Amino acid sequence: MANQIATFFASQPGEDRAARVAAHLNDFWEPRMRRQLLNHMAEGGHGLSPLVIESQPFIAAPAETE
Repeated sequence: MANQIATFFASQPGEDRAARVAAHLNDFWEPRMRRQLLNHMAEGGHGLSPLVIESQPFIAAPAETE
């Protein structure tokens, strides 16, 4: 699903595509989903598009209690 979001934003103009991918994930993905994505990225991010990987610094890491 993250790759599909990145595909959409990759087609948009501007240099802030990675930040916009992350903003979408932060706004619409529940903490559990963001945590799973960040954990997958920490393990190498196999299968993720480069734009998703580039968005990592902008993704809000959920608190461990969420």
